[in-house]
Amino acid sequence: MKTKQVLTWLTIVAAMACLVLVLTSWLLSAMMVGGVRSLLSSEGIRWFFGSFADVLATPCLVWLLLLAMSGGCLWRSRLMLGPQTFRDKTALRTTVAVLLVYIVIVLLLTVVPHAILLSATGRLLSSPFSRAVIPIVAFGILLVSSVYGRMSGHLSSLSAVFDAMSYGVSRCAPLFVLYVVLVQLYASLRFVFL
Repeated sequence: MKTKQVLTWLTIVAAMACLVLVLTSWLLSAMMVGGVRSLLSSEGIRWFFGSFADVLATPCLVWLLLLAMSGGCLWRSRLMLGPQTFRDKTALRTTVAVLLVYIVIVLLLTVVPHAILLSATGRLLSSPFSRAVIPIVAFGILLVSSVYGRMSGHLSSLSAVFDAMSYGVSRCAPLFVLYVVLVQLYASLRFVFL
């Protein structure tokens, strides 16, 4: 409950900062301060409405969504609680095997010479791997927790796995609201002052 209250207040503060920025940009442009564009001008209004979706569509949003889905599956699978029963222990052994296979596949795609996910210069930095490290981790968590949940019986069907992923997104919904406000504030600051 505390976390939700903190996120609520952060969102309110960021929304208020957006309003202050709108008024400040209008006042500064009315005073003809150089290099400041008003968000209330025709240019500012066209920018705001025309670029709203583009401003929000960042890799960070995708990462947040993927981590929420995998986190929900991890939570609902009860993998983090450790094995409680014989069935859980068997599921854990299988899950470790699946994790090892997944790690080997990722290593084969990144570590061997001329690996597919290396950059053109053969490095990990600025490569397809470095741009996809969050999705790779999220998919690994999702895979491992799904296998454990299905084998242990904590996720009784594929529908339960889907529900677990949806649960993660619903639990992280306040973060999505905060993300929208913060990203729009940042983009507005760049529009006004840069």
